[in-house]
Amino acid sequence: MVEVESHPNGSDIASLPPLIQLQFVSTTVLQQALDLVENILTSDDQLTAQSKFLPGSTIGKHLRHARDHFTLLIECVSGPAPHIFSYDTRSRNTPMENNLSEAREALKQAISRVEEVVPTANLDLPLTLNAVTPFMQTFETTFGRELWFAGLHAVHHWSMVRVIAGELDIKLDDDFGFAPSTLIYKGSEALLGKAKI
Repeated sequence: MVEVESHPNGSDIASLPPLIQLQFVSTTVLQQALDLVENILTSDDQLTAQSKFLPGSTIGKHLRHARDHFTLLIECVSGPAPHIFSYDTRSRNTPMENNLSEAREALKQAISRVEEVVPTANLDLPLTLNAVTPFMQTFETTFGRELWFAGLHAVHHWSMVRVIAGELDIKLDDDFGFAPSTLIYKGSEALLGKAKI
C-alpha cells in the first residue's frame, strides 16, 4: 500500500500512479470536511442552520451528501462483480447531519475506507451506474472516473458549505470549496493546487 500521507506537500504525488493520485485528492477533500467538523465548527447548531441563500441547505446535509458518494462507490468496488451502483440510494436525515461527533466519525470512516480500498482497486474496473435524471438511466463507467467525480462533486458541495459558513460568520481556509483546476490556475500553495496543467 502506498502511503499517500508521506507526501504532505503534494509535490511527490505527480510521480505516483493515477489511482494513487486520485486517492490523494479524495482523502484531501474528505480531510477538509473532517478539519471543518474537528477544528472550525463549534456546535451542532452550525451543522443544522438553514441557509438563507440556498433554501433547504445545511452544512450537515452537504457533508453527508458528498461523503455518501464516496461511501457508495467504495462499497460497490469492495463487493463481488458485477459492480452495479447508484448515487441515488443515499440515506438522508442521518446523525452526521446534526451532530459534530457523528459527522467526525462518519468522515473518518470514509477516509479510512478510501485508504483501504483504493490502492488495491483497478483504475479501469468496469462499473454500471444507475441514475435518476429524473428518468432512469444506465451508464457504463469505470472506478477511476467515478473516484474523480466523487472528489470534484465534494468540492462543489464544499463551495455551498462555504456560502452557509459565511452566513454564520464562520471563516474557512482560502482553498475550501475550490476545484483543484482553479487553485492551480491561481497558483495557490494549497495542497490541491500543487500540480501543473
